[in-house]
Amino acid sequence: MAPALTLTSNWPRSTPLSLVSAETGIFDFRKRVGSAMLARECIVSAPGKVILHGEHAVVHGKVALAVSLNLRTYLRIQPGAAGRVSINMPNIDTFLSWDVTSLHALLPASRAGLQNAVEPDAAVVLKLREYAGLGDRLADTRSLAVLAFLYIYLSVFAESRELPSLTMAVWSELPTGAGLGSSAAFSVCLSAALLASRGAIACPAVEAAQTARWSDEDLELINRWAFQGEKIIHGNPSGVDNAVGTWGGALRYHSGKIKPLSSTPMLRILLTNTRVPRSTKVLVAGVRDKITKFPAIMNPVLDSIDAISCECERTLMEMARGPEIQHYRVLEELIDINQHHLNVMGVGHPSLDRLCQVSLAHGLHSKLTGAGGGGCGITLLTPDTDSSVVERSIQELKDCGYDCWETSIGAPGVLHHSPSSLTEDVLKILNSY
Repeated sequence: MAPALTLTSNWPRSTPLSLVSAETGIFDFRKRVGSAMLARECIVSAPGKVILHGEHAVVHGKVALAVSLNLRTYLRIQPGAAGRVSINMPNIDTFLSWDVTSLHALLPASRAGLQNAVEPDAAVVLKLREYAGLGDRLADTRSLAVLAFLYIYLSVFAESRELPSLTMAVWSELPTGAGLGSSAAFSVCLSAALLASRGAIACPAVEAAQTARWSDEDLELINRWAFQGEKIIHGNPSGVDNAVGTWGGALRYHSGKIKPLSSTPMLRILLTNTRVPRSTKVLVAGVRDKITKFPAIMNPVLDSIDAISCECERTLMEMARGPEIQHYRVLEELIDINQHHLNVMGVGHPSLDRLCQVSLAHGLHSKLTGAGGGGCGITLLTPDTDSSVVERSIQELKDCGYDCWETSIGAPGVLHHSPSSLTEDVLKILNSY
């Protein structure tokens, strides 16, 4: 029988002073509680993602461009109460704690090494599901996040056979279930923080109020482990979302191959969530049926979307060397053309039409992002977009019952933070657990 989980909203925050470095005032990476190595405090963040062009067409062998979204997930790991592992995820109302001794029984028998990030073993995943009380029933967002944590935590520390006591707090600016890569951002943060705690990757030094990036070699390892977390959550992911969360910027996805763009500009956007639920599976099947029924009509549409993605990629690369207003005009035209194509493919929705109408009335250009049929859309903001136009657009979209944020795309990937680099609101939330 699985041990009962303990739920709480206020786990002990005290840590013995003997675990704090006199020189730095931070938790000492080398200290121990019992036999388990403790990680010093580690704060990381990772971005979400949006599909800029190529959604649906990518399923049929065409190019898609995915870009990082500067709505981020923040995760802090620090030494916890001796003999306890506690996780706090207030976005999804999850506050759990386990006894380290009970977790030892879940350690995988294999010690494949940290560099391999092996496929989740079905027997291990089943054991974790039983431990978490999930059984064979479908898992919700909360349960899947718990499974991903348990899998990566146990796998990262499997080789040493020593499980550290720790407390994890997570806060995300990303809505869940909106196709914005929230689960991948979590998996990337989790992988980076646990690998750093394990000593598998160096923890890049950060000055006060600063952030730091990992080396390319370390990012590769973070991405491999984050991909395994995504497999726990999604079963058979493409790897695009975790790659965007790891490297940031933009990447090209074509026929299963992922290629980060060497340099991309940051672009201001409005992100709008219509809050209309949709089924990606049903929408993908609908597009496939339409292509089968009208191949001579639909195949040219797919080819055109492919050309849009390639033209957008060229434009972004030029903008990285020096953006000019004509580049933004090209991006606006590509957005309009692609949105028309997506409507032709049958993945539009009246809520998305309304988004496009509201934004166009203010001289702005919008398209759906992701599966369509509702969900989210993006609106490009150019350097000459007046702030009053942005404010009026946001208000009108909110009056439609939508959620709307002003943010940016092309943001940095996973980052290591000093506490003072965080906003006051994020730091307050993380410090509450």
